Amino acid sequence: MHPTGNIFQNIPPRGSDEAFEDLLRGQGFRVERIVSQGHASSQGFWYQQVEAEWVMVLRGSARLEFEGGTVHQMGPGDYVLIPPQVRHRVDWTDPAHPTVWLAFHFPS
Repeated sequence: MHPTGNIFQNIPPRGSDEAFEDLLRGQGFRVERIVSQGHASSQGFWYQQVEAEWVMVLRGSARLEFEGGTVHQMGPGDYVLIPPQVRHRVDWTDPAHPTVWLAFHFPS
């Protein structure tokens, strides 16, 4: 069997939270699609994950903020590697158009 799909199809309707969908799982890694539609992390909330995360914006635009004040403005094709335990948050995503992310989580 050869699973297939299209990352830009079946975009969920805007909800109160971002939409996360696992596309592939293997031993020690996970690939997910994230859809943001004007979503941002709550004030004071920081992600701090035990795994590394490589994330790319495929469509739309977003802004990631890292503890210490570094901010990355991201558009289609932009990616960033977030090492384990690095505190970060989604500061902003485009409210007018869905932002589609591809995220790869893995141990480092």
